[in-house]
Amino acid sequence: MSDSLVPPLASTAGSRRLLLWLVAIGFFMQTLDATIINTALPAMAASLGESPLRMQSVVVAYSLTMAMLIPASGWLADRFGTRRVFMLAIVLFSLGSLACAASRGLSELVASRVLQGLGGALLLPVGRLAVLRTFPRGEFLQAMAFVAIPGLIGPLLGPTLGGWLVQVASWHWIFLINLPVGLIGLLATWRFMPDARNADTPRFDLAGYALLAFGMVSISLAIEGGTEMGLGRGNTAVLAVFGFVALVVYWLHAARHPRPLFSPELFHVRTLSVGLMGNLFCRLGSGAMPFLIPISLQVALGYSPFNAGLMMLPTALAGMAMKRVATPLILRLGYRTVLVANTAIIGVLMASFALATPATPWALHVALLATFGAFNSLQFTAMNTITLKDLDGASASSGNGLLSMVQMLAMSLGVAIAGAVLSGFSRAFGAGVEPGAALHAFQATFVTVGLITLASAAVFWQLPAEARAPQPEGPEVSGHG
Repeated sequence: MSDSLVPPLASTAGSRRLLLWLVAIGFFMQTLDATIINTALPAMAASLGESPLRMQSVVVAYSLTMAMLIPASGWLADRFGTRRVFMLAIVLFSLGSLACAASRGLSELVASRVLQGLGGALLLPVGRLAVLRTFPRGEFLQAMAFVAIPGLIGPLLGPTLGGWLVQVASWHWIFLINLPVGLIGLLATWRFMPDARNADTPRFDLAGYALLAFGMVSISLAIEGGTEMGLGRGNTAVLAVFGFVALVVYWLHAARHPRPLFSPELFHVRTLSVGLMGNLFCRLGSGAMPFLIPISLQVALGYSPFNAGLMMLPTALAGMAMKRVATPLILRLGYRTVLVANTAIIGVLMASFALATPATPWALHVALLATFGAFNSLQFTAMNTITLKDLDGASASSGNGLLSMVQMLAMSLGVAIAGAVLSGFSRAFGAGVEPGAALHAFQATFVTVGLITLASAAVFWQLPAEARAPQPEGPEVSGHG
């Protein structure tokens, strides 16, 4: 493996613990940033002179950039070394955060989020690789369990911290708080992270990567462009066609390439192919909800930013509590039964958010949010484990990378679709002109997102009925599972 350059103390027990803290903090920064911004979007919109109903591009830019870069992260770490690439990730993430805080318009903010996403995409995959190469096999699972904890804490704190910062200071501080953490992380990375690399790194499949990235970006822009970029139906249709063509050509390219990014042979594993498709379509709804809920609480129901953030706490807490019962439930009922039934329940719960009005008691809001968080957590656990459970050692790494990419792509597409649907209903109900129009637009959007999720239950019905034994669940890249 190696031409390894290891800084002093990198092999001692104490420095290995510091490495774990370093990777865990990097994961925390990434997951916190993915959720802290949602509560602040209305305040950001007011500051930038934009409608809060048109701010989805700020979220889409970050998650789509992460989806694009994840396939290349492992190769970059092998080729240039884990220490260098992790330091680059922190620098890009910190510079992107500074640029976000300094943005004076929506276009500048979106471009800054792309830069931030470039860093965020590398933090967990490269950190996980450093842990894999530093810890003995017998200690790796326990080490990654430690790293995964901040992935649960980030979404728990993010919305509330974002709302609090908006009220006591300004939205700029949700990005500025990353700078001191980034500086400390940079120094710690240089001191304690091993610079492991692979001297026999194979040639990168640049053509396949370009096709895959172009396809993802084109399809996302086609969804986003009709409402936010004024491209018109003709241009968005052309973009979508080019995107799908690029994905088809990638598939043909991968079938004949000796070392493709993701081999088509992976899809011979039925649980992986069904799990990936289920992840993609189910997460269109799940990815939209963290964007829709905090904005609807503020714009349609009159909550302050801080109170809207507090309302997201039951979702995260119930999700963490559900992790304890997820595995026994799957063992008892099987993956197919759990996923089909749970997907239908989540779809109904999403649609039920349309019943909320300014007169609804806050206790009912809390109960709905907690219930949704619990079932959504069960969904993520089941989807992740069924997708990877039947892969062997040779294909597990590639399958995990593909799952990570699909998760981020689905999150990006989910927010883009929700934004497009919300924008369409806003025009239909006369938002900004008719009283209560924003509330009606959100209600219609929640019903639409719920129906999309409900339809994805049919994908999970294709799972083999006998699949029951969950494998240890790895941390999600997005931090929402």
